Amino acid sequence: MSESVEIIRLGARGDGIAQDGTIVPYTLPGERAAIRRGGSRAELEAIERASPERVEPFCPYFMRCGGCRTQHLAREPELEWKRGIVANGLAQAGLPVAPEPALDAHGAGRRRLTLHVRFVEGRTEAGLMEARSHALVDLDHCPITVPALHRGPDVARALSVPIGGGRKPLDVAVSATDQGLDVDIRGHGVVSPGASAALVRIAGELGLARLSLHGERLMEAEPVSVAGEGRRLFPSPGGFLQATAAGQAILTGLVLDALGPKVKKVADLFSGCGPLALAMASRASVHAVESEASALAGLDRSVRAATGLKRITQERRDLFRRPLLPLELKAYDAVVFDPPRAGAEAQAKQLAASTVPLVVGVSCDAGTFARDAATLVAGGYRLERVTPVDQFRHAGHVEMVGVFRREKARR
Repeated sequence: MSESVEIIRLGARGDGIAQDGTIVPYTLPGERAAIRRGGSRAELEAIERASPERVEPFCPYFMRCGGCRTQHLAREPELEWKRGIVANGLAQAGLPVAPEPALDAHGAGRRRLTLHVRFVEGRTEAGLMEARSHALVDLDHCPITVPALHRGPDVARALSVPIGGGRKPLDVAVSATDQGLDVDIRGHGVVSPGASAALVRIAGELGLARLSLHGERLMEAEPVSVAGEGRRLFPSPGGFLQATAAGQAILTGLVLDALGPKVKKVADLFSGCGPLALAMASRASVHAVESEASALAGLDRSVRAATGLKRITQERRDLFRRPLLPLELKAYDAVVFDPPRAGAEAQAKQLAASTVPLVVGVSCDAGTFARDAATLVAGGYRLERVTPVDQFRHAGHVEMVGVFRREKARR
């Protein structure tokens, strides 16, 4: 049975929320919508009164593909929504800090994408999942990505041929690099020598820059890299890379602004292949700590290819299990941490007990950032500012950079 509801706000995932708390996807605050109820979520039947902030979605897969949730929302209101996500996370952690306006970091588009490959009734399909479903949307291309990634679904389908006999679902991570597409196939496990040779042959025919299987390199035409902020990064096979080039540039700029010109020695925790370490080394010596050996190998290659840097040292260490302790942290003027989505809980506790004057936190999750921020504040730090950075346009993800300064010296 159809009924009409008023939408009063956007939820954290981009769904409209009605007055009674019902979740109504693809609606906006201030709209009146005809819905058909189904528990706490409802199916949208029609927009009866549209918001002035509603715009025409640009993607033919929108409302089928679960990758984007807010293509129907104008840009400025979307940025304010992202700012609200960060503000809500801070408030729930007891930190009444108003975030700065969110910065648009979409740039030319997303430069990495993980495609799902499924074998359906004799066909090979490659694309993204429907929202809240295991059903696959078979894509021609994803318009939210840089043009170089538009052939990603075709590449994923072609590479699945030699290893599709087992009919295992595959994930194919595709990144745009300066040398071409960097592809990592996941989900199959070990392949036979014949299948491996076939994959290498197809990769050559497709002109791929690199092909790996679960992070193990199968072929690399030349060293794969991306240029940014005057340096060259060498990401590991299947390794982490910020979603957009603009996002990496803005995050780096915010970190450098927070450090200022007087910081001389910095610890870069969860350093990855070193985008922040390389930028910071233009003005300070840097100790980069990371658990993945392949990421540190990429950083080492970047250092050898660069000129004009201060000293960069490296340490392989699992900061979740073995965070840097206050005695070790005492050596640094500042600490920068950029952990995975799970945050840096163990390390934040050690920082809270340290004497480090300045801490800069980079995060991709408002909840875990707020948790770690509350730990630092309880330990005597003042959260000076938080800046949201939106490199995941039309999705419920947002990056942020927080600046923490110790209120008074510890003894």
